[in-house]
Parts: sequence; C-alpha cells; structure tokens
Amino acid sequence: MSPAARRALAALAAVPLLTGALSACGYGSQKDSNTSPARARAVSGEKLSADSVRIGYFPNLTHATALVGDQEGLIQKELGGTKLRATTFNAGPSEIEALNAGSIDIGWIGPSPAINGYVKSKGGNLRIVSGSASGGVKLVVDPKKITSPEDVKGKRIATPQKGNTQDVAFLNWIASQGWKTDPRSGKGDVSVVRTDNKVTPDAFKSGSVDGAWVPEPTASKLVAEGGKVLLDESSLWPDGKFVITNVVVSQKFLAKHPDVVEAVLRGSVRTNAWIAAHPDEAKASANAALKKLGGSALPADVLDPAWQSIRTTDDPLATTLDAQAEHAVAAGLLDKPDLTGIYDLTLLNKVLKAEGKPPVDAAKLGRQ
Repeated sequence: MSPAARRALAALAAVPLLTGALSACGYGSQKDSNTSPARARAVSGEKLSADSVRIGYFPNLTHATALVGDQEGLIQKELGGTKLRATTFNAGPSEIEALNAGSIDIGWIGPSPAINGYVKSKGGNLRIVSGSASGGVKLVVDPKKITSPEDVKGKRIATPQKGNTQDVAFLNWIASQGWKTDPRSGKGDVSVVRTDNKVTPDAFKSGSVDGAWVPEPTASKLVAEGGKVLLDESSLWPDGKFVITNVVVSQKFLAKHPDVVEAVLRGSVRTNAWIAAHPDEAKASANAALKKLGGSALPADVLDPAWQSIRTTDDPLATTLDAQAEHAVAAGLLDKPDLTGIYDLTLLNKVLKAEGKPPVDAAKLGRQ
C-alpha cells in the first residue's frame, strides 16, 4: 500500500462519528482549537469607542473579504485609531468558542456554526450582521467511476464533517434523488465518508473515496488530482446564490461599541467593492495572505478556478440560511430551531445607504 493510501485510510479511521444533534461547528462536529496568534496593524486617526477590536476568520478563500480586507489594510483604515487585531482559526468550533469566551469580538464564519452558536446560547450570544461570501462548493468525482449523477449511488463520497454545511447539503441532494442514507452513520444508498478537508485529496488520490462534496479550494485541489466537477452547488439555489460565509458579532460588543462594528462593516463593504473592481489584484492579495498565514500559496491550477467560483457579497442571503437549517432538520441532524432575531442588519443597511447601495433583508429572521 502506498504512503498516500496509508495516510488516507488512517485519517478516515480517525474521523469521529459524533452523537450530539448540535455541537460547536456545523450541527454535529467536534471542535478544532488550532488558531494563529492575534496580529495588530499600524493605526492612524481618531480612536473610536474601543481601543481595539478583535476579529477572527479562516485562512480560506471562502473568507476572502477578511483575508483581503486585513491584508490590504482596508478594514483598519475605517477603524482609524482603533486597533484591528486578527486571529485565524481552522474551524468554526474554536471561533464560536472564542466569541463565547470574549476572546474575539467579530468573526467571519459559516452558516452552520452561526446557527449552532445562536441556538445553543438561546439567542443570547451572537448576531449575524452581514454577509460575506456565496458559492464555492462542488461535487467532484473520479471520472473513471462516476460519469453522471445516477452513478453516485453505491459510491463513497466525502464531506468535511458530520452535519457541517456541506454534509447537510449533500444529504439533502441524496434525498432529492430518492435515495436513503442514514445521516448519523453515513451508511446507505450512498456512503457518506466524513473526512477533514486537509486529508480529502489524499483519500481521493488513493481511491478511498470516489468523490467529495467540498468547498474551495479543496474542490479545485481534487480537480488538479484528476477529478471532474459533477455538480456545482450554486446550480441548486435560486439565482445561483447561497450563503457560505457570514459576519457575526458578540451581542455584548455590539451593544457597547456599535460605532466600531459599523466601521468594520464599512471596511467589509468597501473590501467587497474593491474585490469586485480589482479581481486579479484581489486574488493575488488573498493568496499572499494565505502564504503569510499558512506558509504556502496556492498554485495557479488550484487558485484560479477556486477564486472564480466564489462571490463576495454584503447580502447575508438570509433565506438560504433558513433553508440550510430546514435541510438539517429534515435530515435528522438538528431539532427545529427558532432563528428569529439571529440577524441584526441595522448597521449594515446604514453603511449600504451611505455607499449608495440598496438595503438587504433578514427574511423575517431579524431582530424584533
């Protein structure tokens, strides 16, 4: 057996099958406490109501707004004399834990951990205050084994974590095909193999899995290994849009320092506008940030398609977050949650109005 195969099989054996309907990342995944130290940028100008603001995000292209906004100093510019301190996380559990503990004030994070953090605190911990990114999730398969959606039946398909956003989406797609798979064990007409994104390329290369429903840049890494995109999840959503990253804030920090939150959101909105106006420069900036944070940049054959499939957005696409929660309930991974009040888009809409942009909607899930 090759070293790659041994690594893949060992990793698959180590993937935990978790029992709680809710846990810190996604709807049923374990925490990952790996973080990078906080970094502060040089400041200038008048200080706001806080000396500093601590933000968190992933060194991942789906967090492009934070990557580029921090790398280019666009968010710090809006904060003036208030210091931006950034910490990066490898997974949602540790970021939600940091927000709960008061170690960070604002975070870029996926819909599943945002829902989970809100539900577990009975609505008392966080608010979603902005969108950040849409798309960037694909079903990539081995073209020698799978040439059509029908061929997925009977195959082994990887998802990042039990009950995480991509896992729920894949389970929902399986159900839409009329197939049955147990959401907890992953066994059934399709075998769902919960595999860390870092390990999935080795598992795919060794043949331990026949495909994967994964976010970027993992999807493009699989294509670089000979995989083929069978389905882009964007094709399953109205207008091709669905939330993959939101901006959340500690309710305590929001109440105490609304001017700081507003400044961060202004930086986010202006970063997204800069990314849209300068896509190639922004792509290079994001890759430079990834190199700085992780020690290596993405090669062009991975970076280019991955970047192309992600869209930054100020709109939190609230209806799609609600739909994702409904999919998790239908799969049996989540008790029906009350998400009323999970959004507070007041400051975002204030910023958007000042920027000459239309307001965004909370789909009846806004703060009453």
